[in-house]
Amino acid sequence: MRELSLIDCLPEIVNNGRNTVKNIINRAYYGPEVEKYRIIPNHNKMEIISKDKRINSFYQGDNLIVMEKLIEDGYRDKIDLIYIDPPFLTNVNYKGKVIVENESKGEIIEYFAYKDTWDGGMVTYLENLYIRLSLMKELLSPQGTIYVHLDFRTVHYVKVLMDEIFGEENFLNEIIWAYKSGGSSRRYYARKHDNILVYTKTKDYIFNPQLEKSYNRDFKPYNFKGVEEFQDEIGWYTMVRLKDVWNINMVGRTSKERLGYSTQKPEKLLERIILTSSNENSLVGDFFAGSGTTGIVAEKNNRKWVMVDKGSLSKTIINNRLIENKSSPYNIYILGDLNKEIGKLFIKKMDIIENKEGEMELNLELDRYELDIDKISIDKKYIDLMKNILKNNSLALLDFIGIDVNYQGNTPNLNWQFYRTKEKLTLGRNIKIKDPNLRESEMILLKIIDIFGHESKILLKL
Repeated sequence: MRELSLIDCLPEIVNNGRNTVKNIINRAYYGPEVEKYRIIPNHNKMEIISKDKRINSFYQGDNLIVMEKLIEDGYRDKIDLIYIDPPFLTNVNYKGKVIVENESKGEIIEYFAYKDTWDGGMVTYLENLYIRLSLMKELLSPQGTIYVHLDFRTVHYVKVLMDEIFGEENFLNEIIWAYKSGGSSRRYYARKHDNILVYTKTKDYIFNPQLEKSYNRDFKPYNFKGVEEFQDEIGWYTMVRLKDVWNINMVGRTSKERLGYSTQKPEKLLERIILTSSNENSLVGDFFAGSGTTGIVAEKNNRKWVMVDKGSLSKTIINNRLIENKSSPYNIYILGDLNKEIGKLFIKKMDIIENKEGEMELNLELDRYELDIDKISIDKKYIDLMKNILKNNSLALLDFIGIDVNYQGNTPNLNWQFYRTKEKLTLGRNIKIKDPNLRESEMILLKIIDIFGHESKILLKL
């Protein structure tokens, strides 16, 4: 008996997917417990957030569970634009890179970020993606558009699924993102483009045409009547509506955008998508958030956003990136026990004083950070380095400390944040805060995230 081909398996993939989605939509949400805390990057701008006002949100967890929760929470038909950059079926386990200060120099440590390996190959990949794409359709607004970022490995099969889920009549475009990168082959043409499938939910969709430069032949002026022409260092050009082939540079090794996330996408790519297919105050979603470019660009262009990723590396990069960009307040939700407290920060000294100006000051002196190395997904070659750092400079393993200076026992509002940057690899030993809320405070909460994404917290009673 011959083995079933992928074409033979497609009907079963679709039927099983339909039944699974139907069950998810019709049942009450019963997912894992959710931990929630709020980051307010600009602590001087104490924004009041009403209980019924949706704010930007990042979920760390399985996007299937998160989408089920979003449907339960009333997000059905609410998202105007969804962009996803799912795994490409590369059969590779991706690693993240973090630079840690060790003996006054930076040391690179690689650790597991996410896997793109599938036991059942293409069939399993398509089964997982079908269910998720169907739930995204439920979340998409009637005027919404979805962009699915793929490459040559899966794009043709995913298009068949998209035709079935969204309808062939709602296919808008296949965008070719062409770029330059290193590497080529003597046996086939160099593969230097990705494919982005674009579908709408209905025929009444948001579309704001964007313009791009179109250089004249030989870069000379046409002098056509009624045609406005421009000139730059390359030559003469006109401004035309975007075509479906986009030449945009990757986030290369020397790019200022580069964050150490293997599959990071450039802001310019997401800017085109977001400006075209959403309006100001639209809600934008990304359920394979990666390095968080979707949310960053949405924020810069006055859109609301919701992002989801299971990876700890994704959370740490996105969190620091949003704070660095002085984002508006956002919630972080942690589903289940993804970040068990395997690390612990010890405080050496704490003082609260009123200074000469009558301001209330919190002074913290950090002692050390302890971490169970056996529970970290790093190669054995980094074990000795980690032991050395833990012994001599354990505080270098801290990535983020957020502080609620007047914790009320509910959702922590982390008005103060201390985090690592490219220029400053350690948080330092001393933390000083001037905050009028300290005068009424009875309890202070510290949220700690280390460089591997493990979370812990400390409650300081006054």
